[in-house]
Amino acid sequence: MAEKTACEEALEIAGLLEDGKAENVRVLDVSELNSWTDYFVIATIHSSAHWQGLAKQVKDYTKENGMEIHTVHQKSSNGDDWNLIDIGPVVVHLMSESARAFYELEKLWHAGTVLK
Repeated sequence: MAEKTACEEALEIAGLLEDGKAENVRVLDVSELNSWTDYFVIATIHSSAHWQGLAKQVKDYTKENGMEIHTVHQKSSNGDDWNLIDIGPVVVHLMSESARAFYELEKLWHAGTVLK
């Protein structure tokens, strides 16, 4: 079986997040804009419990697909504001509504191509 591309992985992770009730899920191709990742998957979460459930799904997906999580960052002490999962070519941003509105990643990275 052929190895998945980073684009396919990003879109599959987006689907997992949607299945897990994340809202406003977007996939941005930022490969031409930086040297450290190719795709952002951005989704809105509603609580630290929601984040934990979605993070587990992402971690399970990476394990099943032979991917490595490089790092996980939290922007708030209780884990419900902005959580980042760096998988190398794909970076997953799980954000509260308020953090998403404040940081406006889609606007900041507007030169990227919206795939979803």
